Amino acid sequence: MALSITWLGHSTWLITNSKHRILIDPFLTDNPVAKVKPDEVSAETVLISHGHFDHVQDAAAIANRCNSTLVANYEIATWFSEKHQVAQTIGMNIGGATKLPFGQVFMTPALHSSQLPDGSYGGNPAGFLFDIDNVRIFYTGDTGLFSDLALWSKPTIDILILPIGDLYTMGIEESIRAIEMIQPKYVLPTHYNTWPPINQNAFRWAELVHQRTSSKAIVLSPGEEHVYS
Repeated sequence: MALSITWLGHSTWLITNSKHRILIDPFLTDNPVAKVKPDEVSAETVLISHGHFDHVQDAAAIANRCNSTLVANYEIATWFSEKHQVAQTIGMNIGGATKLPFGQVFMTPALHSSQLPDGSYGGNPAGFLFDIDNVRIFYTGDTGLFSDLALWSKPTIDILILPIGDLYTMGIEESIRAIEMIQPKYVLPTHYNTWPPINQNAFRWAELVHQRTSSKAIVLSPGEEHVYS
């Protein structure tokens, strides 16, 4: 089975190969564009970038049903363990790495905020950088543009997933500047078109990517899969 990347809507991504299933920021129940429900999704690893409701809503239900390992910053991992009885959690912090069944995951900084749904402190927001099947993937999480994104341009990023929705994260113009700094082979947009305040024309974004960078833009619809080759 080749490496597959599926956008489940908003900022929820499922990355799979023949052995592993990695779910990022699961928000499906109240996601107006999601095509699947939480009980239709399984994963051995759940990565959480920050504590906002639209990134954590279904993490506990999926992790508990699948006996997944939930990986997040220390505060969020502790919250899931204590408040939602998630049995397997790894609490880490920015600049650190942890080994998982599919490989090593490094936690990168993100410029954003982080508060859990019950008002608890959600620690620092983050992104994730990891390799699977010799493919280097950088999920930036919810972030604004900042110059240190360029630090992860080497080794080459094969797949970059970054927000374009504006208002809460970087918008289209800032995302293009981020792509220029990171120089990935492929780039996919996230955190847009869920609600009117973050609506964007992703195909116009893709045109700008191709005009101004050497990266290839891939625009998916919610529930659509891209097979990396």
